[in-house]
Amino acid sequence: MEITEIILAYGHKNIQATHKSTLEITKENQLSTKGNCIIAVSTDKALADLSSEFKENLLKESAKTIMLIEAGEVVEVVNAFGSTRLILTHPTDMVVRKSSYICSRTLAIKADKAACDLSRKLVKKLRDPKQKVKITLTVKS
Repeated sequence: MEITEIILAYGHKNIQATHKSTLEITKENQLSTKGNCIIAVSTDKALADLSSEFKENLLKESAKTIMLIEAGEVVEVVNAFGSTRLILTHPTDMVVRKSSYICSRTLAIKADKAACDLSRKLVKKLRDPKQKVKITLTVKS
């Protein structure tokens, strides 16, 4: 089974995208330079807003997650995995992790990319506050 969620967001002038083990999107519209894992702000969804069908499929050990990040003509793909241990309740954030660490903000684990691995061409786009960002999440279980 394959389920998809579309998330709309924006860039921000303080996006660093230098974190070595995570990447994050948030509903928050402010970002300090300390938030070096955040790649998009002002999202229209957080973990708590995802459909129950999407969450059910993500809560399987066999679940594969694909995060497609689009900013203008620049596209990047991040592959990760679901887990039966995911909580999926955070009201503002979604974090994709290279590690297996799980908290209420975790969307997926064992990712093949963190914020620092994203192309600098994409990151440059993400630093524009007017840049619309489309994030397509697909879970295959």
